[in-house]
Amino acid sequence: MIYNKSDIIKYRLEKSSKTFKEAESLFKSQFYNGSINRLYYSCYHVVSALLLKNNIKASTHNGVRTQFFKYFIKTEVLNKKYSVLYSNLMNKRQESDYDDFQEFKKDDIEPLIAEVKDFIKTIQSLI
Repeated sequence: MIYNKSDIIKYRLEKSSKTFKEAESLFKSQFYNGSINRLYYSCYHVVSALLLKNNIKASTHNGVRTQFFKYFIKTEVLNKKYSVLYSNLMNKRQESDYDDFQEFKKDDIEPLIAEVKDFIKTIQSLI
């Protein structure tokens, strides 16, 4: 099946929303490492939709981050706080997935939930 650009963008936005709900559910169940993973991916999916909407190509996680910074942060389309959040989430996701004995706590994750919700809403408004 062949999908058009608007179908893919819609799918990525829906995936971002569902992944954010997963993050909230994992947080409530005290699975904080899982929650940080899903928070990162909810941002990744919405950013990848934004890049596609603007015909900006990226094929890796670092590529998505680089293109996001280049076209939306450095140009001041978006506040720098969003680049800080995105990088922080990416780093924490890698730590939770790959570092031995890395266990995030409630206080590490709780403030990120509201920040990610704002991030997603802001990116969606650009799309």
